[in-house]
Amino acid sequence: ISDRTRERHQTIHELHHNGHSLRGIAAQLGLARNTVRRFLRAATADDLLVGKWTGRTSILDPHKPFLHQRWAEGCTTARRLFQELRDRGYTGGESVVKAYIRQLRDTFPRTDRPPRRHPSVREVTSWITRHPDRIADHQAERLRTILGRCPELEKTAHHVRTFAELMTRRHGDQLEEWMSKVQAADLPDLHSFVTGLRQDTQAVTNGLTLPYSSGLVEGAVNRKMLKRQMFGRAKLPLLRKRILLS
Repeated sequence: ISDRTRERHQTIHELHHNGHSLRGIAAQLGLARNTVRRFLRAATADDLLVGKWTGRTSILDPHKPFLHQRWAEGCTTARRLFQELRDRGYTGGESVVKAYIRQLRDTFPRTDRPPRRHPSVREVTSWITRHPDRIADHQAERLRTILGRCPELEKTAHHVRTFAELMTRRHGDQLEEWMSKVQAADLPDLHSFVTGLRQDTQAVTNGLTLPYSSGLVEGAVNRKMLKRQMFGRAKLPLLRKRILLS
């Protein structure tokens, strides 16, 4: 931390001396503007390393190794770290933990932070089924990395996206070709999906081809069913009362 602070102090002052603005320095080094401002206000790096609290102990000192370990593992949320410290016997306040986490963020900016947690199955599924124009660049990059490590998942993603194109572009005439390719691949989960489609291939083909939709009818039917269910629930207490009175 000391070496990093001295290097950044020198770099920030050199850039500022050469005419770079506060915003420009922050963007170039990946730091917050408040952090750059604090470095510029310090005449030397020692002013950043030595302060009025030097030599004083903190209630957080025994727990700092644990915080450093969790920070390296990717946990950077002050509230969550505070709760974990309480479970380990920490008796101090949350503000102390938040202040120390802010120091870690200033020392290790976003570009220096450890990688984020691994994406969940639900997240990866969402990236695969989402339209390519509606997925963020960093999500697309992580998805490419994941698919590159698993050939089976990459094949599955390809077939899923192809089927999505059949639905959105109404290419029902290509459904049979798609199902044949899926069955030729070693993808058991998609095989069961194709088996379900083949139970009524003509209806599925029509749904992927014709511009008509039964969504409005199904919605009306579901609303009627819901009303009947709720009506029955409303009548039940009255019926019970009548039975008791009789």
